[in-house]
Amino acid sequence: MLEELRISNFAVIDELELSFGPGFNVITGETGAGKSILVDAVELLLGAKADPAFVRGGTERCSIEGFITLDRRNRSAIKAVLEREDLLDDDPGYLSIQREIRQRGRSSARVNGVAVNSALLREIGQMLFDIHGQSEHLSLFRPRHHIDLLDRYADLLDVRDGLATLVQDLTAAQGEIRLLREDKETLKRRADLLRHEIQEISAAALEPDEEAGLLAERHRLANSEQLATLARECAQLLNGDDRGAGVPLVDGLMQVAASLSKLAQIDADLSGEHLLAEDLTQGAQDLALTITRYADEIEFDPARLDEVEERLELIRSLKRRFQAADIAGILSYAVEATTELENIDHSEERLVELRLRERRLLVQIGDISMRLSGARAEAGRELAAAVMRELQELRMEGTRFEAHLAQAEHPSGCIVGDKRYKFDGKGMDDVEFMLSANPGQPPLPLAKVASGGEAARIMLALKRVLTAADQTPILIFDEVDQGIGGRIGAVVGEKLWGLSSEHQVLCVTHLPQLAAYADIHFRAHKDVADAGVSTKVQALDDDDARIDELAAMLGTAGAAGVQSARELLSAARGRKAVLATGSLG
Repeated sequence: MLEELRISNFAVIDELELSFGPGFNVITGETGAGKSILVDAVELLLGAKADPAFVRGGTERCSIEGFITLDRRNRSAIKAVLEREDLLDDDPGYLSIQREIRQRGRSSARVNGVAVNSALLREIGQMLFDIHGQSEHLSLFRPRHHIDLLDRYADLLDVRDGLATLVQDLTAAQGEIRLLREDKETLKRRADLLRHEIQEISAAALEPDEEAGLLAERHRLANSEQLATLARECAQLLNGDDRGAGVPLVDGLMQVAASLSKLAQIDADLSGEHLLAEDLTQGAQDLALTITRYADEIEFDPARLDEVEERLELIRSLKRRFQAADIAGILSYAVEATTELENIDHSEERLVELRLRERRLLVQIGDISMRLSGARAEAGRELAAAVMRELQELRMEGTRFEAHLAQAEHPSGCIVGDKRYKFDGKGMDDVEFMLSANPGQPPLPLAKVASGGEAARIMLALKRVLTAADQTPILIFDEVDQGIGGRIGAVVGEKLWGLSSEHQVLCVTHLPQLAAYADIHFRAHKDVADAGVSTKVQALDDDDARIDELAAMLGTAGAAGVQSARELLSAARGRKAVLATGSLG
């Protein structure tokens, strides 16, 4: 959800902060008030081309900031992108985006406070927003996404995941086949290299955990003189030295224990202290013995230190050579190299085996792809019928919609009967949504036949049908009411409000019948001051303010206009209440 939008010195906006809410958010205002500039600002935030003309006159730079909360549908996908780019914030459910344009043409962008390029902004933006109108963010105008939408609608994603796994297996098998079919001299050189590497690792006789032990031993050997000195000092303090200077700590504790023994015989309350002294004496004796032995065993061994250094250098060298993080990685490479060498040594037998596996996989992939194609065709017909029902209600009765499926034969494709078809991890179908806006005209790709207003209504119909399948959480409609009147405007308002159960919906409109369905209503207006004209946007937080704005949009002056606006708002609320309870009245 887009929680907050901050705009500074952008076009006719000087300073603006908007807090949006869940559900259906509507922005209204007179023509030229700057309503659509908000949509331009969001598009810029999502990676649209930066134009210095956007910078407000008399200022050096403009900036747009958006603060977004991520829901269950997109959190994991966005998190994967942020982790890939090292942009993950402390709060994985929150995302901040900032875009700045300077008057001299330079621009910058940040995600979670880190500088990024506009390509990454577009990638993230397409996962979060659909901006319906003249927008490149329109996912339904990108044919590569149509198959995903249709498969979600038909609940085919699990089947498709299984197919993708088979395609991965096939890719691995074909990669090995290509390797084995290389010329024999290349394979011989590869086998010789593998034997040398395996022999080198084997000769090293590596143990998985030995590096840590060697590092610790090197540290001890390099500091053996200091260790011996400190250990002898401890032993001398505990046991005394040959000079007899002072009382050794062990002897002193023994004397204290003896004195406390006599005291305890006189005063039983000191029995505990006597036992403590005995324990301390015994502990000191044990410590003295251990430290003395440790000091006696320490010796400076330059030869052993050299051996350890050589061993560590060998390990470092092998890690660099085999690009391993540790000894386990080196040993793992040796296992892989051994397997590859065995395959080369038995390449002819392995090649026959792999070709059989390749054919089995191609048949399996063809079978699943064929079943997917049949399910898609059926779901496509259902989808088309549902979309055309929606379009009829939106006054596009003559419009014909279809989900077009196509397959292409390919000599090395998956096997279906006696034919072979091009395929990928999604199957052998190319899916594209097609439209005929006028009777008698053949359906063509959406982007080629839909005007701005038609496109917005087509997208609204599709979104209504695909709402459960569509993963894009934030929908912005800028031209959805173009060319339609008040009666159909109420239908559009109801449908947009219906979308808000699964999405956050933002809509710029001039139709009061549509605006009456808003959960949150904003009014844009121009403010004329000494500093110039600027666009302001005000949240209409009470019914009186909303009714005044709806009356102004109706264009009916006086009490009659206010009454009409009140009735319009009441009717929309009544319809929403009926729909919310699941009754159609």
